[in-house]
Amino acid sequence: MRSITALFFLFCFLAPSALAQLRFGFYGRSCPRAESIVANVVANRFRRDRSITAALLRMQFHDCFVRGCDASLLIDPRSGRPSEKSTGPNASVRGYEIIDEAKRQLEAACPRTVSCADIVTLATRDSVALGGGPRFSVPTGRRDGLRSSPNDVNLPGPTIPVSASIQAFAAKGMNTNDMVTLIGGGHSVGSIHCSLFQDRLNDPAMDRTLNARLRNTCRSPNDPSVFLDQRTPFIVDNAIYGEIRRQRGVMRIDQNMGLDRSTRGIVSSFAQSNALFRKRFAEAMVKMGRIGVLTGRSGEIRRNCRVFNNGR
Repeated sequence: MRSITALFFLFCFLAPSALAQLRFGFYGRSCPRAESIVANVVANRFRRDRSITAALLRMQFHDCFVRGCDASLLIDPRSGRPSEKSTGPNASVRGYEIIDEAKRQLEAACPRTVSCADIVTLATRDSVALGGGPRFSVPTGRRDGLRSSPNDVNLPGPTIPVSASIQAFAAKGMNTNDMVTLIGGGHSVGSIHCSLFQDRLNDPAMDRTLNARLRNTCRSPNDPSVFLDQRTPFIVDNAIYGEIRRQRGVMRIDQNMGLDRSTRGIVSSFAQSNALFRKRFAEAMVKMGRIGVLTGRSGEIRRNCRVFNNGR
């Protein structure tokens, strides 16, 4: 009941104002080249590093699931004033320099016009397409937030139960189908350090061949990382769902989605149809990009994505 109430409140609060002010082609007149500038920056980086798709997907998720899609994650910590970046869950988020470069070029072309929150959304969208995922349009018009505090960060971890994950997504206006889509889609190109999935290595149900391979990798020093999708680790596709069905999910939450009765049917349907997964993933990404957005005169348009305009 609490989840339903939270979902109802979220849409009642956002629908008449914030959501209505996001629109496709928002920068058509104020900065006509905005989307192409971001796309070119992302494409140039992708040619050198295909892993940026995973990095940007994680960045957008970690930003939107804290205070909404307001670029609060991008603020650098300062002496005596920590930010969201200061927390453990965000310590390994990367790709900030891609956002910085896009912002630099946008400020040269259209000063104080394109928000950092929109840059994150556009850059992630473009990286998904480059990574073999679906191509889709996203509405823009977000503004940047005025707060970034480690106290606000409460992100779901790798061992979270499916039921708790469903509740966490519901609190952000996302349903169970969205959850399975976004977690699986994000993890289709993601990686994880060995220290974060030791519980899986002790699961007798895990595929023996994969278990042996992971144990061998994790014997190396300095906490090595492994791909979450063992088949197509640089492509945003449905392969990870097939892996989950064969007890080859590396992360606990991934494997549990294939076992829990509330999610296993969705996992199965995605494993059987990449076309269905691509459609739902595009829809879920657009939906996630609307969480808690600031529009109109709320927030600000940062000149530097790492610092509030007033310098604080």
